[in-house]
Amino acid sequence: MSDLACPLSATTRRRAACALGALALGAWATGNAWAAWPDKPMELVVGFAAGGGTDTTARTLALHLSRQLGVPVVVSNKPGASGELGLAHVAKSAPDGYLIGMSNMPGLVTLPIERRTRFKAGDFAYIANIVRDPSAFSVLGNSPYRSLDDLIADARARPGQISYGSTGTGTDDHLALVLFERLTGAKFTHVPYNGAGPLRTAVLGGHVLVGGMNLGEVMPYRDKLRVLAQASPGRSRLAPDVPSFNEQHVDLVFNSERGIVAPAGMPANARQRLADALRSVAADPLFQQQMQAQFTEMDYLEGAAWQARLEKAAAEFGALWKSAPWTDS
Repeated sequence: MSDLACPLSATTRRRAACALGALALGAWATGNAWAAWPDKPMELVVGFAAGGGTDTTARTLALHLSRQLGVPVVVSNKPGASGELGLAHVAKSAPDGYLIGMSNMPGLVTLPIERRTRFKAGDFAYIANIVRDPSAFSVLGNSPYRSLDDLIADARARPGQISYGSTGTGTDDHLALVLFERLTGAKFTHVPYNGAGPLRTAVLGGHVLVGGMNLGEVMPYRDKLRVLAQASPGRSRLAPDVPSFNEQHVDLVFNSERGIVAPAGMPANARQRLADALRSVAADPLFQQQMQAQFTEMDYLEGAAWQARLEKAAAEFGALWKSAPWTDS
């Protein structure tokens, strides 16, 4: 408290009262500042290139979040290192609620298992998972591979000679390949890209023979691509004509889960407001309809329940990594 605010001629009691009044005013101002959150545009970081399923989900979600929160929510693509660059950017940002990130599981938990990353689990506030999108294997429409059996037979006959593109090392698309190889004895050459957009272009251009992309990233291109299998437990209600791996005698169930994280330390009332907004978006029939149109399944789970599921997945992948590292795939 400065002498200008409480003159030297004031009594000790008056000085104390003045100081307490200033503290109360500061607390009131701080509380009201967070009560007004957000009062400026927000940034939603995507760790992959534009045009993929994560990017499409994020851009649709951003429009709905903007309406819920009353401020613009701008998507920012920061591709690289299988999504690590985007997650690291979120982890190192100020925890003021104005920068949040679209996360991808399994990458969120597998990348720190596979290598030293620039983020760790404790760097995030886990707000909510929103959707899931099954992994899938796709080829050009004129490919000689008419079925999954065709692909397996050729990969066994010519080990390492068939190229398989993924959205990056440690992503669900890459791990789907690792598990597929272990289940079938087939062997491919893994070619990582920095997102489904560039990968899809590579498959369409014949640069890789098989594309490991999520179902929602392939279905809009069914006139050019053939989906050999998708990794739901059974056929997806969103694509009932696409066979599952399971029905083709390959016990592979795998998907990408997409949710929202923020830097750890986000103020509790801002975090709650964001969680409430995401809950409202997930319950919105229009948003659900848009996700269905993108062949993406709703999978809403928030807060502690979502974090517990991620911790369980991390333990499972940790055991898988110890049994046989996947860096050679």
